[in-house]
Amino acid sequence: MNLTLKIWRQKDSKAKGQMVDYKVTDISEHMSFLEMMDVLNEQLVNTGEEPVAFDHDCREGICGMCSLYINGEAHGPDRGITTCQLHMRMFKDGDTITIEPWRAAAFPVIKDLIVDRMAFERIQQAGGFISVNTSGNTQDANSLPISKIAADEAMDAATCIGCGACVATCKNSSAMLFVGAKVSQYALLPQGQVEAPERVKNMVAQMDLEGFGNCTNTGACEVECPKGITLENIARMNRELMKANI
Repeated sequence: MNLTLKIWRQKDSKAKGQMVDYKVTDISEHMSFLEMMDVLNEQLVNTGEEPVAFDHDCREGICGMCSLYINGEAHGPDRGITTCQLHMRMFKDGDTITIEPWRAAAFPVIKDLIVDRMAFERIQQAGGFISVNTSGNTQDANSLPISKIAADEAMDAATCIGCGACVATCKNSSAMLFVGAKVSQYALLPQGQVEAPERVKNMVAQMDLEGFGNCTNTGACEVECPKGITLENIARMNRELMKANI
């Protein structure tokens, strides 16, 4: 395939960015999207140009680093995948592909397609953990009965990889799906219920402090989430917050 790429280039967080056009040729439909980006960068290096900076790590759909906004969709046109799992067979020969970083005030651009997602880390640090003394006081795994429904729902929430697609696709740049998932994975289990009131209040307060918008229930976050995190987690977070405040 021969493609035209319109890519956001920005030298650093203070520079003014712009879209720059590039041509790539002989792209195999079996390549992943990031492999196509590697081909472009090799081409740029060989001609003495600055390669395009973009995040990636595991390239297995686990780490959530490969956060690109492709043709107006978080992680591109496929569903239930991250950018590294997107393959070029989703595009046609001669296509023009627009590639941008996440657009959110709480995710400032560092360079080109890389954004600073430390806001998510600070939300986690505000309460996304349990304070359990494991120094010789560990209990048998089966000593606290947990229903399969609760365990399954907690595991589903815990699959959130913090990629930020929910923020990028939300018209309000809301982080409530992310925070809802992190609150849910603890609220559903007895180990997390001890600190539940303070956890949800602290995490929501930090989310607001970071400048994320509010949820208006459009459901776009659920559609674009590569791990299928559902809106039920936002509802659960709201319930937990209400209980904590009461």
